[in-house]
Amino acid sequence: MGQASTIGLDIAKRVFQAHGADASGCVVFRKRLMRAKLLAFFAAQPPCTVAMEACAGAHHWAREIVIACSEDAQSSNVVSIDAPAIP
Repeated sequence: MGQASTIGLDIAKRVFQAHGADASGCVVFRKRLMRAKLLAFFAAQPPCTVAMEACAGAHHWAREIVIACSEDAQSSNVVSIDAPAIP
């Protein structure tokens, strides 16, 4: 099993879905994460790109994920994608 180079994140109120893919696009993991464990999960990941749908909560979570990753001297790129771009 490889490392995820991209993590797609579906955000919600309590339960989040994370989908990790390697550089070739193969699925590395699919995880269901509770809100309380989300930032610890990202802090434990190697540097990667995190993609999520652009919505009101996405900006908050993007900031929190960048902060959680930077505490461990890792860098992650967080991008928001407009809903029409998501099939």
